[in-house]
Amino acid sequence: MLNQFLIWRLKNLSTKNFVLILSGIIGVLAGLAAVILKTLVHTIQDFLTQGFDVQDANFYYILYPVIGITLTFLVAKYLLKDHGGHGIPDLLYAISKNNSIIPRIKTFSRVISSAITVGFGGSVGLEAPIVVTGSAIGSNAGQWMHLTAKKRTLLIGCGAAGAISAIFGAPIGGVIFAIEVILVEISVGSFIPLLIASVTGSLTSMVLLGEDALFSFNITEKFAAGHTPYYLILGILTGVVSLYFSRSVLKVENLIGKFEDPWMKVLYGGALLGFIIFFFPPIYGEGYGVLNTLIEGDPQQLLNSSPFFSEINNPYFILAFLVMIIVLKPVAAALTISSGGSGGIFAPSLFVGGITGFLFAYSNNLLGHIPLPVAHFTLVAMCGVMSGVQHAPLSAIFLIAEITGGYELFVPLMLVSAISFLTTTYFDKYSIYIKQLHDQGRHLPETKDEEVLGLIDIRRIMERDLLPIHPDSTLADLCNLVKLSKRNIFPVVDEDGNLSGIVTLDDIREIMFDSEKQDLAIRQLMHSPPDHIGPNESMQEAMNRFERTGAWNLPVVDNGRYLGFISKSRIFNAYRKRLIRQNQD
Repeated sequence: MLNQFLIWRLKNLSTKNFVLILSGIIGVLAGLAAVILKTLVHTIQDFLTQGFDVQDANFYYILYPVIGITLTFLVAKYLLKDHGGHGIPDLLYAISKNNSIIPRIKTFSRVISSAITVGFGGSVGLEAPIVVTGSAIGSNAGQWMHLTAKKRTLLIGCGAAGAISAIFGAPIGGVIFAIEVILVEISVGSFIPLLIASVTGSLTSMVLLGEDALFSFNITEKFAAGHTPYYLILGILTGVVSLYFSRSVLKVENLIGKFEDPWMKVLYGGALLGFIIFFFPPIYGEGYGVLNTLIEGDPQQLLNSSPFFSEINNPYFILAFLVMIIVLKPVAAALTISSGGSGGIFAPSLFVGGITGFLFAYSNNLLGHIPLPVAHFTLVAMCGVMSGVQHAPLSAIFLIAEITGGYELFVPLMLVSAISFLTTTYFDKYSIYIKQLHDQGRHLPETKDEEVLGLIDIRRIMERDLLPIHPDSTLADLCNLVKLSKRNIFPVVDEDGNLSGIVTLDDIREIMFDSEKQDLAIRQLMHSPPDHIGPNESMQEAMNRFERTGAWNLPVVDNGRYLGFISKSRIFNAYRKRLIRQNQD
C-alpha cells in the first residue's frame, strides 16, 4: 500500500506540495506527543504529592528521584533499548553525520522515559525530549516517504518547531528555535513548512488542553526606559550565570561519567539529587510553578515548602535561599541526566534565569533603590540565561515575548539577550550542546565547506591505479612500468605491502635513458612523501595536510600499509558533485 501511495504521489503531487502536507501532519503529531507527555508528568506528580503534609512530602522527595531514575534506567535499557541523556546533541549529530536519519524508537521512547524521570521529581525539563520526539517523527516520515536527506532535515525542523510551539504555546518561538538551534541552514522556501508545523502543533495543544500552556504570564505593567541601566547590568549578570550553568552541568556529568558501573551512576546520582531536593524543595521537577510564584511576588511561599525554613520570615534569608537554588539547580539537572534519567536543560536554564532576575530586582528593592518591577526582571532574565546557555538569542527573545502574551518587553528582551550572548561567547565559543559533543569526541562542521567535505569519504575517492614497485627493483624495472602507467608517481612498496617511499618521473627523468645507471636500486632513488593520510581521517584533516605540505598528491596509509593515493583534483571534483547534489535537493 505504501508503494502504491508513493507511485500515486509521484504522478499527482509535487514534492514541494507533499512536504507542505507532511509538515502539517508532523506538527499535529508533535503537538499530540507534547500533550501526552505533559499529561503523564502532571498525573504522576499529582499522584505522588497530592494530600501530603509539607514535612511528609519533603521526606518522600528524597526517595522519589532515586525511584524515578531507577525506573527510567530499567525501562530505557531493557524495554525501549534507548539510553536517556539530553537528546538535542544526538539530534544535531544525526543531522550532520547520519543523513538526518533518527532511529524509529525515538518517536515515542523519550515521551515514556521523560515522563517517569520528571514525574518522579527529576530536575530537568520536558522540552528537549519532546523536541527529539517531534524531530524523530519528522525524520521517519521522510524515510517512509523516500525523501532526500535535505528534505528529511527540513521535516526534523518541522517536528522541533511543532514540539516547542505546542509545549509553550509559542508558534513564532518554535519556528525561530528550529532555525537557530536545529537547522544548519535555511532557505526562504523552507519557512512555510516550518510555519505550518508550528501552527498545527500549537493548535493541537490548544484544542486538547485549552490555554493551559506549560508556562504563561500576562504583562500588566509597561516597560520604563529609565530602567535601561539595570537591564544592562542584568545582561552581564545573566551571561555570567549562563557560563556557570553550562560549566557546572558539564563538570558534574563528567564526574558521574567516571563511574563505569551504570548502577553506581543511578544510585549515587539519584541519592545526591534526593538530598538536594530534600533541603531545597523548589528544585523538584521542572520548576515552572516556582517561577509563577515569584512573578506573583510571593517568595515566602518557597520557604513554606521546606520543613527546615518554613518558620523563617526574613527577606535576606530568602535572598540566600534563592542564591543556593541558582547554584544547585544546574548540579541537580546534570545529576538527573548523567545518572540515567531523561530530560533536557532547556527548562532548568529558564528556571535559573527566572530566579536570577527575581533575585536582582528583589534585592534592589530591599536596598531602597529605584523600585523595579519584579515580574519584568524575572521574565527578561529567563531570556538572558536561555540565550547564554543555548547560544540562541533570537529563540529566547521570541519565546519569552510570546509567553508573556505580547511584546511589551521586547526592548529589554533584545538588550539583555544580546549582552548575555556576547558575555557568554567571549569566554565560551560553543553552546552547551556542541561542547557535549566535543566531550564525546564528536565534532560538527562549523562552515558550509566543512559540512560538504564531511560528506566525502577518503576510501571512496582514493586512487588505486598507481603502479607500485619493490624497493629492491632496478631503474630498468621502473622504466618498464613507466611504459605501462598513465601516472607520474610510483609508490615503493615492500613484500609486506608497507610503503617505503615514492619515486616520481621528475626523480628519474635525467637518468632513465642512461644505460650505465639501469642497475640502480629503487631504494637509492626513492624519497619519503611530504606526508600521508589515514583512511579513517576526515576530509577536513586531509585538506589541512595538503595545505601544510603544498603537495598535490598524498599517499593513503593504514598503519604503514599502502592503500592508494589521494589528489586535490579528485577532492575538488567530489566536492563539486556533492555541492550540486545538495543544491538540487
